[in-house]
Amino acid sequence: MKLIIQIPCYNEEAVLPQTLADLPRRLPGFDAVEFLVIDDGSTDRTVEVARECGVDHVVRLNGNQGLARAFMAGLTAAIQHGADVIVNTDADNQYDAADIPRLVAPIIENRADIVVGARPIDDIRHFSGIKRWLQRLGSHVTRTLSQTDVRDAPSGFRAMTRDAALRLNVFNGYTYTLETLIQAGRSNLRVVNVPIRVNGPTRPSRLMRSTVQYVWRSVWTMGSAYLVYRPTQVFRLLAAALFGPALVLAVRYLYIAAFLGDGRGHLHSVIASGVLATCGVLLMAAGFLAHLLAINRRLLEEIRYIERSRQYAAGRRCDQPPSESDALPAGVDILTTETYHGPRRLSATRA
Repeated sequence: MKLIIQIPCYNEEAVLPQTLADLPRRLPGFDAVEFLVIDDGSTDRTVEVARECGVDHVVRLNGNQGLARAFMAGLTAAIQHGADVIVNTDADNQYDAADIPRLVAPIIENRADIVVGARPIDDIRHFSGIKRWLQRLGSHVTRTLSQTDVRDAPSGFRAMTRDAALRLNVFNGYTYTLETLIQAGRSNLRVVNVPIRVNGPTRPSRLMRSTVQYVWRSVWTMGSAYLVYRPTQVFRLLAAALFGPALVLAVRYLYIAAFLGDGRGHLHSVIASGVLATCGVLLMAAGFLAHLLAINRRLLEEIRYIERSRQYAAGRRCDQPPSESDALPAGVDILTTETYHGPRRLSATRA
């Protein structure tokens, strides 16, 4: 079996050498371990450093397209390079690479399709209180939507089988962590957690430029996830929020008109009740349409999975840049895909 460890990068020339040096070149259960770097439009020497450090493959995106698209481009390239198992880790060396054997063990033992490294959130000192709270909230939202027992949904340290990678699609441009797990749960993939260790921070977070921005983006991501994957429940809740006041106003008017005999001066209650009820009906109709769209999305995802599986079964690989017919992630523009067969200068002897 072949394991490919992919690393999305954006201007990581300073920390990438240490990250690559810590990665294992040999693991029990695998015949080959290869490294793949996804360059997300870096303006520094990230690509040159990756080459110097002996990475096997480099995928270069045409401009900075964001972490989610870089992640998906990496999965596509790893599959085309023949990966049986894919491990994703961060370029900032946040995750302890010594835990990769622990991460892939459930897959080797055929107990999981996707394995998520669960960080000790409460023990990470450089995490602020609001970030810890949002991490827990994100995991709770993901558990609710995916029906899986994921403990650290925002963790990017994860392993997956080739078949699981073929099923994943990401439309959120900010992050892939929540959406991919929701899709995994809806596709009945087996998701397992394993405890992992983390290293100290090597640079400021690129996803969290400020607490306000992080809160806003996290709330927006989780709200969007509910809207996309549970549209019926969302629109039903919104409609109920309008039907409730409409009913109260209607009952109020009937009480005043029937028991107090003074309905003429309260016609505004009737008008407001009618407007709210109409809006509630419209929201229910929108929820029905969203439900139909969700069914259509599931069908399209299954068709895409079948097509990507056929392409892999036909023996397509990425020794040349992907053609337009290859299944690339939506919205991702790959500039070049390079494979190196030169000497591996770092971590060549690490077991």
